[in-house]
Amino acid sequence: MTISIIANLERMLNGPRDGALLRYSLGIEWLKSGDPGKAAGYFREALEFDRNYSAAWKQLGKALNDHGDLPAALDAYRQGIEVATAKGDLQAAKEMAVFAKRIARQLGENPANC
Repeated sequence: MTISIIANLERMLNGPRDGALLRYSLGIEWLKSGDPGKAAGYFREALEFDRNYSAAWKQLGKALNDHGDLPAALDAYRQGIEVATAKGDLQAAKEMAVFAKRIARQLGENPANC
C-alpha cells in the first residue's frame, strides 16, 4: 500500500501542488516503508520550502536517528526545538527535547544542553 501511495505522491513532484507538505508526506511514507535515509531526504526538502515546519524537523530527527546518524539527528532536533519554540509550538518543542536528550546521553553529551 505504501509503495502505491509513494508513487502517487512522487507524480506530483515539481507540479503545482509541490511544496513542504508534499515533501513531508513523502518522507512519512518512506519512513513507513522502512527507508529512513530516503525519508530524511524528503524531510530536508520540505524544510527547504519552509524552515519553520516544526513537524518536518521532528520527523527529520526521527529519520536520521532510525538511519543511525545520531549526531545529525541531535542537530535536527535542536534546530527543530528552536523553530518550534519561536513559533509557540510548545508541544512539538517538548517532544523533540525528550528525543534530543536521549540521543545526547547516547553520544555522551550533557542532555541539559538540549
